[in-house]
Amino acid sequence: ADGDLLFNVNSDIRFNPRAAEQPEWQNEDHHEEFLPTGETSIDSYPNWLKFHIGINRYELYSRHNPAIEALLQDLVSQKITSVAMKSGGTQLKLIMTFQNYGQALFKPMKQTREQETPPDFFYFSDYERHNAEIAAFHLDRQVEWICIRRKGEILILDFRRVPPVAGRLVNMTREIRDVTRDKKLWRTFFISPANNICFYGECSYYCSTEHALCGKPDQIEGSLAAFLPDLSLAKRKTWRNPWRRSYHKRKKAEWEVDPDYCEEVKQTPPYDSGTRILDIMDMTVFDFLMGNMDRHHYETFEKFGNETFIIHLDNGRGFGKYSHDELSILVPLNQCCRIRKSTYLRLQLLAKEEYKLSLLMKESLLKDKIAPILYQPHLEAMDRRLRIVLKAVSDCIEKDGYDNVVENDFNTDVDTVTTER
Repeated sequence: ADGDLLFNVNSDIRFNPRAAEQPEWQNEDHHEEFLPTGETSIDSYPNWLKFHIGINRYELYSRHNPAIEALLQDLVSQKITSVAMKSGGTQLKLIMTFQNYGQALFKPMKQTREQETPPDFFYFSDYERHNAEIAAFHLDRQVEWICIRRKGEILILDFRRVPPVAGRLVNMTREIRDVTRDKKLWRTFFISPANNICFYGECSYYCSTEHALCGKPDQIEGSLAAFLPDLSLAKRKTWRNPWRRSYHKRKKAEWEVDPDYCEEVKQTPPYDSGTRILDIMDMTVFDFLMGNMDRHHYETFEKFGNETFIIHLDNGRGFGKYSHDELSILVPLNQCCRIRKSTYLRLQLLAKEEYKLSLLMKESLLKDKIAPILYQPHLEAMDRRLRIVLKAVSDCIEKDGYDNVVENDFNTDVDTVTTER
């Protein structure tokens, strides 16, 4: 239905690169144009635009959208035409614009794959890791080829709530310094004693000569996350996560001291109706598998109201520790004892030896240009954490009963069983 699409696109309008600079679309002839290949105008759209017009009430992209693989390729191959620092946030991030007018958020490499978050670091001063952004994208969608056969029907179980992310080696001289008009960024470039090109930009944490990002001699690794549609075209609502941490060295959040906190949340809109509390549980499992403690807010598309999915943005503080499982991340699930049936079935499947989460993740991540993305102990930690999640659900079922814990989100009125998100 049109109301389920983020954009209602007139496919007669051909993408005009000049109009993209404004940005608006033009079609002077008001009839469907055909390209020399015989394709319609919509086929002329760049992949970032195809991604945008595919966003709907239930997911950021459909399971078999060919534009996503093409967009991932664009992120690593398109010529970078301009670079600017992203305002806000605690750490340096760059907005990169490509020759086809697409944009992506670049997070540079700050830690090697083997390094763990120092034990004395608070979660709010942890580094943001480029490889965590890449791994989160694959975790969010990586079970797309797994299916469960039941009475001849196929159920495919995945989220698709993280915008496409790819790793890229960037030439700091040619692709950042020489194309930026951001004088504040340009001024921070220097040559290190080891004769490497370095820069540090401006931000609240880790933007100093001592924390400079240095190339070898001028190549740097980073993640590129495709931009969502501009806020002027598709407004997003920012919500405070009910299980947000205190972001204070000594204070605790209410949920950390009140075991019945979930009951209070469930009486507060939008958690008192619809699927939002189940969305939070999905996000909780996602974050626990990654070890991400930094989920202070989340976003949804305003057009869809409360009946829509949570966008899993900003995952850079995941995969910081493989030797420690942060059980406090799982508190929402332990307190609420609710989970979607589709999520529960998927987790049970990923715990089986033939569909082992770590092996599927490793295989999926090998597709990225800067693989390997995760250090092996991080992959093994995910299997361990998956068992902890399943034990938590099992304990809930034992306490409250299966039907009170596992929400049946399958629509059985159609020939193929699909999940209602």
